[in-house]
Amino acid sequence: MWPALVAAAGLAATGLVAFSPTAGAEPQQAPAHRLTTARSCAVSTAPDLMACKALKVTSGTDSLALSARSAHPAAIPSGYGPSELRSAYAIPETGGSDATVAVVDAYDNPDAEADLATYREQYGLPACTTDNGCFRKVGQSGGSALPAPDPGWAEEISLDVDMVSAVCPACHILLVEADTSAMTDLGESVNTAVSLGAKYVSNSYGGGESGADTTYDTQYFDHPGVAITVSSGDAGYGVEYPAGSQYVTAVGGTSLRQDGSSRGWTDTVWGGAGSGCSAYDPKPGWQQDGECAGRTVADVSAVADPATGVAVYDTYGNDSGWEVFGGTSASAPIIASLYALAGTPSDGSYPASFPYAHTDALDDAVSGTNGECAGSYLCTGSAGYDGPTGLGTPNGVAAFTG
Repeated sequence: MWPALVAAAGLAATGLVAFSPTAGAEPQQAPAHRLTTARSCAVSTAPDLMACKALKVTSGTDSLALSARSAHPAAIPSGYGPSELRSAYAIPETGGSDATVAVVDAYDNPDAEADLATYREQYGLPACTTDNGCFRKVGQSGGSALPAPDPGWAEEISLDVDMVSAVCPACHILLVEADTSAMTDLGESVNTAVSLGAKYVSNSYGGGESGADTTYDTQYFDHPGVAITVSSGDAGYGVEYPAGSQYVTAVGGTSLRQDGSSRGWTDTVWGGAGSGCSAYDPKPGWQQDGECAGRTVADVSAVADPATGVAVYDTYGNDSGWEVFGGTSASAPIIASLYALAGTPSDGSYPASFPYAHTDALDDAVSGTNGECAGSYLCTGSAGYDGPTGLGTPNGVAAFTG
């Protein structure tokens, strides 16, 4: 384990690492060794207006830096990279060469392909470019006309494509950029991704629930045979849409730390992860928890805590390159890529149901909380299913196989 990441984990455990997401991208001043974050996208102001779920570490990054950085500051980025994620989640080294993972986000990141090339070169991953057919960027309708650029959503895009690369280096990446962050535009982009052949679609955004959600379900997310993952949210206990859709895999968040267990790692509830009982969406048949008559969030989870965050390379706007990110924006593309490694879902299947048939292929997260719910499993890590982490975190790809 990287020495400084161990230090960061210890600081978090003692309360010396602060989780303080704020709107905008301006760094915040903080005492030494206190970790603060900024939201890449401003909080959603309307139910049908979505916000990305990326959280950037803005100060206290020295607590995440590697000891080697003092001698070779550009040699090894801070934050977890592909080898740590593969170790933590027993991810196979090969597979996915015939799979396309779609990333759906709003607005354009003009530097997406160039920044992705730097990330992959840093970690010795094969090139993924437009020229070799691995990378493709399209607009909302699937053509070459792209939306206006946006620095905040550009960070989200870099996080998403880097996580797909980390988990499934052989996968093709389809980036679909919606015209705006409205649910209708993002939903149309999901439809475009599916129409272009993607069987795995990652969505790292969310907003408040509304009475329109079941209509959005039918219009944008009811795609049998396609694994659609959605971030559960970064504001703690409470349900967001489209994570609340009955047709998607809602992905919660954990704090991921190395330890002396037989697995070598432990996931606990990250306090920012969204969870709870949907006010509008019905419960899918594969969910059996007793306290929620409707759809319960989440289904599964992966690392999302910025204090145990992932390395990302992004240069658009004011960003200068290597940074550390968290948020359920990280966990959603991780899980989408595991679905890709698991193989093509059968026609007519709903891949959100797969983990419920393979709970033995997940590592249970049994401690931590993301809010107040009278001690209920809806906001408290517990044995078996719980809201913040769902059924648990990946132990290989078997849980994502039909």
